[in-house]
Amino acid sequence: MNQSNLAHVMGAVLALSLTAGPVLAASGEHPGTPEEEMRYKGAPVPISPESAKETLSPKAPPLTPQEFAVAKKIFFERCAGCHGVLRKGATGKPLTPDITLPKGTEYLKAFITYGSPAGMPNWGTSGEMTEEQVDIMARYLQQEPPVPPEWGMKEMKASWKVIVPPEKRPKKKMNNYNLKNVFSVTLRDAGQIALVDGDKKEIINVIDTGYAVHISRLSTSGRYLFVIGRDARVNLIDLWMKQPGNVAEIKVGMEARSVETSKYKGFEDKYAIAGSYWPPQFVIMNGNTLEPLKIVSTRGMTVDTQEYHPEPRVAAIVASHEHPEFIVNVKETGKVLMVNYSDLDNLEITSIDAARYLHDGGWDSTHRYFMTAANKSNKIAVVDSKTDKLVKLVEVGKIPHPGRGANFKDPKYGPVWSTSHLGDDTIVLIGTDPKKHKKNAWKVVRTLKGQGGGSLFIKTHPKSHHLYVDTPLNPDTKISQTVAVFDLKNLDKPYQVLPIAEWAKLGEGPKRVVQPEYNLKGDEVWFSVWNGKSQESALVIVDDKTLKLKKVIKDKRLVTPTGKFNVNNTMHDVY
Repeated sequence: MNQSNLAHVMGAVLALSLTAGPVLAASGEHPGTPEEEMRYKGAPVPISPESAKETLSPKAPPLTPQEFAVAKKIFFERCAGCHGVLRKGATGKPLTPDITLPKGTEYLKAFITYGSPAGMPNWGTSGEMTEEQVDIMARYLQQEPPVPPEWGMKEMKASWKVIVPPEKRPKKKMNNYNLKNVFSVTLRDAGQIALVDGDKKEIINVIDTGYAVHISRLSTSGRYLFVIGRDARVNLIDLWMKQPGNVAEIKVGMEARSVETSKYKGFEDKYAIAGSYWPPQFVIMNGNTLEPLKIVSTRGMTVDTQEYHPEPRVAAIVASHEHPEFIVNVKETGKVLMVNYSDLDNLEITSIDAARYLHDGGWDSTHRYFMTAANKSNKIAVVDSKTDKLVKLVEVGKIPHPGRGANFKDPKYGPVWSTSHLGDDTIVLIGTDPKKHKKNAWKVVRTLKGQGGGSLFIKTHPKSHHLYVDTPLNPDTKISQTVAVFDLKNLDKPYQVLPIAEWAKLGEGPKRVVQPEYNLKGDEVWFSVWNGKSQESALVIVDDKTLKLKKVIKDKRLVTPTGKFNVNNTMHDVY
């Protein structure tokens, strides 16, 4: 694009945003969009670009097959996480041909080059894309979005493997590990998890799994560990084996995040459920073998505009303690589904309208109320799992990201559940006791100020009087490499900063400190110091009583450690 054309197009771009919303920024900056939010958006999707079916539009500017292949790869790696695989919009704006074709190639090139205040990165001026790539992407966005293949029962059954049948598994625990104090640690870029002995502080085994395991969940008995990778591969690991390892696996789609197991009395260990980003659906499986039993699509209407959405991704899933139900967050439509698994042939689903962009969440201290973040709506939805009804939508800070949140007793307001935020430095406390503290229930009763935005997880423990808040996505390394600790006995007291990455004594690298997790006794807090794949990472253990360094675990097998899940705390929803 020559300079005269560029100046002409930028004038139009600055006067009119791609869709309704803030105008574009020509400077490469994104007013109102903090960098920690930018870091959160746009993660690559693990869908193979080659698998997506191409449909050329005669109205769109031409693309060669080679250019189409380049564009698909760029879009899946850099854009789909924000705009959706089908470009229908998620945390980012829709980019469908009805919007992009009228704008034209020159406009789109400027948009991609300079970005927008709403959070669109300045791919061109930042050097992330060449001028040729920007041109290809501008033409690509005017074509019909390539559609990845569906993934149904046939594909699931073809991927399903029972490595060790139930009848050939141990009848009793065959090892001497204190399983309640074992940690399942995600080795993100290695496509593995490490089982770490929480007593001896040693790795028990490193197990191959899907790529970038998102969560680990335990069966009700504590015997089986379920993990799910972002590539939708679910692994079932038997902790009773002499050397714990995989006994079954299945691929439930092309991209996924969530897995959970049945917990209601009489159904313990009977079922597991996994939710997919693509295709947008969930599947209920046999809890002992991962055999797929029932697939349910989540495509449907949004809660606000009541418009059809073809790509509503399944986010957090939790198992109800009140009914034989799985509670399923449907991200883009903003619906919470109460899926009753007592009769799979006559499946009953109660749909609760909450708010769009549901993400993660956890239980209040009574395990009755599900507190879940609608992150781009800046709300926490409170769902009563006993009545299967929405209790309240609570306005909070910018982009809440609680993990499972943290439960404790506020000295003034009674029981609360808390979340930190990606988009600002606040930690909000929401009252959760409608009986003894009715006037405080389902309200923000207190707001704390943390180190900064970019927080992913917040954590405490019933035996602790500390609240830990990480900030791994903050652009300031002094913040991303440390954690803030609040004294729950005196919340007016300033937080204390722990130099976790410094304690790890690692070499070069980002050294992001992420996801506090307590041990069984509640007297230690474990942190991941997450470095690059070729750099040294570590686990840092802090004494919760003294807030002093207790132990650093280093091992060449600890490649990009992120999430950590203590067996006991995960089994019993302790957070």
